[in-house]
Amino acid sequence: MISANNVTLRLGKKALFEDVNIKFTEGNCYGLIGANGAGKSTFLKILSGKLETTNGDVFITPGQRMSVLEQDHFKYDEYPVMDVVIMGNERLYQIMKEKDAIYAKEDFTDEDGIRASELEGEFAEMNGWEAESDAAMLLNGLGIGTDLHYSVMNTLNGNEKVKVLLARALFGNPDILLLDEPTNHLDLDAIAWLEDFLIDFENTVIVVSHDRYFLNKVCTHIADIDYGKIQLYAGNYDFWYESSQLLIKQMKEANKKKEEKIKELQEFISRFSANASKSKQATSRKRALEKIELEEIKPSSRKYPYIDFRPDREIGNEVLTVEGISKTIDGVKVLDNISFTVGHNDKIAFVGSNELAKTTLFQILMDEMEPDEGTYKWGVTTSQAYFPKDSTKEFDNDYTIVDWLTGYSPVKDVTYVRGFLGRMLFAGEDGVKKVNILSGGEKVRCLLSKMMISGANCLILDEPTNHLDMESITALNNGMIKFPGIELFACHDHQFVQTTANRIMEILPNGQLIDKITTYDEYLANDEMARKRTVYTSQNTEDDN
Repeated sequence: MISANNVTLRLGKKALFEDVNIKFTEGNCYGLIGANGAGKSTFLKILSGKLETTNGDVFITPGQRMSVLEQDHFKYDEYPVMDVVIMGNERLYQIMKEKDAIYAKEDFTDEDGIRASELEGEFAEMNGWEAESDAAMLLNGLGIGTDLHYSVMNTLNGNEKVKVLLARALFGNPDILLLDEPTNHLDLDAIAWLEDFLIDFENTVIVVSHDRYFLNKVCTHIADIDYGKIQLYAGNYDFWYESSQLLIKQMKEANKKKEEKIKELQEFISRFSANASKSKQATSRKRALEKIELEEIKPSSRKYPYIDFRPDREIGNEVLTVEGISKTIDGVKVLDNISFTVGHNDKIAFVGSNELAKTTLFQILMDEMEPDEGTYKWGVTTSQAYFPKDSTKEFDNDYTIVDWLTGYSPVKDVTYVRGFLGRMLFAGEDGVKKVNILSGGEKVRCLLSKMMISGANCLILDEPTNHLDMESITALNNGMIKFPGIELFACHDHQFVQTTANRIMEILPNGQLIDKITTYDEYLANDEMARKRTVYTSQNTEDDN
């Protein structure tokens, strides 16, 4: 168990948290939610002891081990992958290293033998002999193949490092598990594996995530941060949303009835307070009026942007034809003879673990990269807007937000441009911020403003939900559902893909394409059935042999 007792954290004059009391118990998974800036990551740092509170304290059941998902992807660059995972249990890793050092000695003494014996006993008690196989199981589950298990971390790409650090956090059955955005940069297969892992996990989990489907799958409780307080709800994310909305509705209805009663009493008092025969009744109503208290309903700190993609022209029947596109990068064929035709009602989600292939295809379609082979052709009625996965170059300048967006606007009018920025929560002085100092979420909102102002009828988006808070993801999701044009997108948010796409394309690790006109859930169900058939057939073949 872990609890926060009267926790207050002040940053200057501002109180980020004020007298927070909350208890997280064994066997439950808590989703920590709140608007950007509400303090979700900060609260995890308080629980982990990385940040001191102004007042109050954090209590952890004595003897329990806490594990935290590391955010520094370069911290362990000089270590082998297997070592990094086992480091998740610090004491076990120390024992292993000390044992190795003792056994490597040329002048092995009696004292060394005694110490080695002590370490071997503790090692066995901690299931040390299963450590490497347990670590390998976690790595394989997250999509890190056996060939990488003993590689040095600095040879891995960014997504692979994220998976190793997640395996490190999960290793060794910690009593308390703190996960800050664990699904970021994970492919959908890895997310599904993590969901199953956490559902079966029997200890305490506290997780921050912007993935609504993920929170619905794994959470038994929701801890909602709003205005420096944390309110605990039993149930998953959808249950929290319905419960919180119902609570606000009930409070408003109760206040309405009280306001009607107040008006009725005030009218009676005003009419009869000077009437001697009615004075006692008027006095009684004054007392009743004084006892009525309206519920204080604070507006939520959550803010939803307004995302509305409106194409300038209707799209024709000829949209996009891709024929035989291939591309090799650093000796690896990421696209292998890819061909497909896009119809004028298609909203296509590109899924699968081949991240580079999806980005490469989008860059080719946007003339940012040449294919080695093959061609593509956009229809004459089409216009494209692109959301790149890496927007570093886009913001590597000294423009203000208003000037930056004006450069892309067909109407060079500040009021017109500020209208789009206002929809994306850039109000007042926010418009004169320099784009090169914006946060990740602010940059995403700028790029979405650019797409809206373009009037394009074909949208290509490469992981647009990265860095967005829950409210912005919901707004983007709704905007893409409403959009009457074409959409080609890659996204790791299950609910986003399921509610938006009517066609699924998976680029396989070998660079080839699977293309299905179906919903995402149906695609996954059929894929799972195919895997089971493959396993069944394989087992029968082995039995026959």
